[in-house]
Amino acid sequence: MIVIEFKALEKADKPTFDKYFRARRYENAHFNFTNLYMWRKPYKTRWTELDGVIYMVADWHDGTFALQPFGSDDKMQSAIKTLLDWFDANGLEFSIGGVEQFFVDELNRYPDAEFEVERIDYNFDYVYLADDLINLAGRKFHSKKNHLNAFRKSYPFAEYVSITREIIPQCRAELENWYALRSPELPDDPFLDDEHNAIIEVLDNFDDFALKGGAIRLNDRIIAFTFGEQLNEDTAVIHVEKADPEIRGAYAAINQAFAADAWSKMMYINREEDMGLPNLRKAKESYKPVKLIDKFSARLKK
Repeated sequence: MIVIEFKALEKADKPTFDKYFRARRYENAHFNFTNLYMWRKPYKTRWTELDGVIYMVADWHDGTFALQPFGSDDKMQSAIKTLLDWFDANGLEFSIGGVEQFFVDELNRYPDAEFEVERIDYNFDYVYLADDLINLAGRKFHSKKNHLNAFRKSYPFAEYVSITREIIPQCRAELENWYALRSPELPDDPFLDDEHNAIIEVLDNFDDFALKGGAIRLNDRIIAFTFGEQLNEDTAVIHVEKADPEIRGAYAAINQAFAADAWSKMMYINREEDMGLPNLRKAKESYKPVKLIDKFSARLKK
């Protein structure tokens, strides 16, 4: 049996992960180094590279689960066996989460075990045409265009700027303002503190992640900011978007400006999942996604 020694995820691991993520097309918004790194602490994410495959495990509540292994398609069947052996050797019930459809197909082809596969309803990614987010053309975007126009009319001196080291302190100040306003409204959100800490860490190390970011400045104050990166050959992923909720149209403005500035050459923009939050789902649906990226979990069939 192969012995697997997992280790903590560190910034220095980014080139290794980037190599694997460039080797095939992934559509899951989590399948990039930035996202995995941002959420490594709450999930206690560990990883190892073994025989051309990256294996990852994480903890949630009282259980341990695997993430989808990363590697060439011809290694996926042996990777399933490796994970099953590791869970068995450690006295753990096999569980794997957040996997894409192609890996579900691999699980279904595996000859030596059967799996119960479940689609995660609150965890699919919303994907939009970049041109839709940039141009907001047509009746279906009428309300979004109205919000954007109202913002531009009310704040004619607002300007879009790229995130640089010079404005990161102002982005942090807006982040604190956002949490001060929103935290009382979401007292039971288990991810709020973790998200806050993750965003601060990325902002403090922004250059290390090779991200693109944008912000809207109004009267020497950053009132909205966002950042993301290229996910695959035709899709960008937006990791974070925050705006002053008391300024009408601020979200519409940063969404449109960042798409136009950074992602006009992309076909799609993945704006991640709604985490089962009704207001967030409503907001993501309002931009009319053209496809949803399903994610699945699986266990051994009993």
